[in-house]
Amino acid sequence: QVELVESGGGLVQPGGSLRLSCAASGSIFSIYTMGWYRQAPGKQRELVADITSIGSTNYADSVKGRFTCSRDSAKNTVYLQMNMLKPEDTAVYYCYANLRARGFSRRNDYWGQGTQVTVSS
Repeated sequence: QVELVESGGGLVQPGGSLRLSCAASGSIFSIYTMGWYRQAPGKQRELVADITSIGSTNYADSVKGRFTCSRDSAKNTVYLQMNMLKPEDTAVYYCYANLRARGFSRRNDYWGQGTQVTVSS
């Protein structure tokens, strides 16, 4: 059993900052890529940022220079520091982890439950 638990969402004014956290727990053998997707009302889920096990990062063009994705591998945790937030960043943010669970030979994607981020004055 693997679980991803997110925290850190909320309401913030335009130009403000938020930090999301996502901790993976359970019967984990190895975690590869961790990251964040988001889904705004009426839109498809989109990749925001991710980070590999060796620290290589990838960002959506819309968040480059404003968001930073990092991870603490010892804690199986991924973070998303969001600065200079805009109203268009409003969405439910989902963390994910591509990992191999103990007792399994293949990797799979696991998802968090989602956390709401609202940017509004």
